[in-house]
Amino acid sequence: MKLLIINHSCTIPVVQQFYAEVERQTGWEITIVVPSNWQDEYNRVRTVERWKDFTGQLISLPVWKSGSIPLHIYRSLFFNLLRDLAPDFIYVHQEPYALVTLQIYLANYLTIRKSIGFFTWQNIFKNYPVPFRQMERWILKHTDVMFPGSHSAEAVMRKKGFTGQSVLLPSGIDPAIYYPREQQSRPDEILIGYVGRIVEQKGLKTLLLALGEIAHLPWRFVLIGSGEFEPEFDQIARSLNLSDRIEKHGFVPFTETPNYLSELDILVLPSETRSNWKEQFGRVIIEAMACGTAVVGSDSGEIPYLIQATQGGVVFPEGDAIALARSLERLIVEPELRVSLAETGRNSVHQNYTNALLAHRFAEAIKNQVEFDPKSQRSGVQSFPSP
Repeated sequence: MKLLIINHSCTIPVVQQFYAEVERQTGWEITIVVPSNWQDEYNRVRTVERWKDFTGQLISLPVWKSGSIPLHIYRSLFFNLLRDLAPDFIYVHQEPYALVTLQIYLANYLTIRKSIGFFTWQNIFKNYPVPFRQMERWILKHTDVMFPGSHSAEAVMRKKGFTGQSVLLPSGIDPAIYYPREQQSRPDEILIGYVGRIVEQKGLKTLLLALGEIAHLPWRFVLIGSGEFEPEFDQIARSLNLSDRIEKHGFVPFTETPNYLSELDILVLPSETRSNWKEQFGRVIIEAMACGTAVVGSDSGEIPYLIQATQGGVVFPEGDAIALARSLERLIVEPELRVSLAETGRNSVHQNYTNALLAHRFAEAIKNQVEFDPKSQRSGVQSFPSP
């Protein structure tokens, strides 16, 4: 079986890890197409590198509008590439309104007409302007399998008229990377942390106000990440006399993040919904839980569902600093509860959110589609063992 992946995120080698796991489980021939000139959020042009365990083809092609997820497009018609590769299934890891999604779907429609699917995090119903609305409608009509990252994203696509097969594909972790490290000896204080973008909608002002409410308790705050809200964050921290209790580490490579997550006693994700955004998943939640850390999260977007599903933390109403302070206080003064939540969350992540499990779900959906697709020349595609 031949699988073609279109995914700009695979310019980050670790993202290829998921497809390496699909390779390992299935033995399929996998080709990944990535931009050769992708500009990341820090205005750096990424050099395409291969993940150590991925053995398939890695094809890099130049794009226009590098760095724009919805507007970038490859400088290729893809006609010859599709004919030469002759994939059995095409997976476009992009939203259905993105230009690159339309580009690949059209190329497939005009050439080999193989089964095809897309991925979506779209958890707010939006009517896009012309021509994106028409593009999205056409994509939904010509999709064989949809892979939403959350239940709310699936609901949005159903509301927009998608009636085909849907397979939930949330974020996953590699237990060989995200696992508890031995904590360093430290004073008798609780480490509370945040990992992610330092932007206003992540609720960091609310978090600082909450920390101000529990200044009498023994805690230290660790901030990992960078972003445009950082100057205002520092100003608010100074006004609350909290600066001396805050450690800032800036951007940390993913390979080092588990070390910090393991040191934390509590991870906080205080995201706050906006008219055009709400938390799509909260990947850092399962990363923290896998590292043995309890979580406190707001009720924005997918966060409450994720915490409820894992039972690895507590939820507070978004934007409510007092409620967040009470949640943090409870986990600080009740160490048994904190440890219990951390253990429960870790077990749940290992049972439900590993790359191995999700790769198997992804591959099974594709196998079943190809097996019963009347356009396919294959029949009776062999199954493969569970991870």
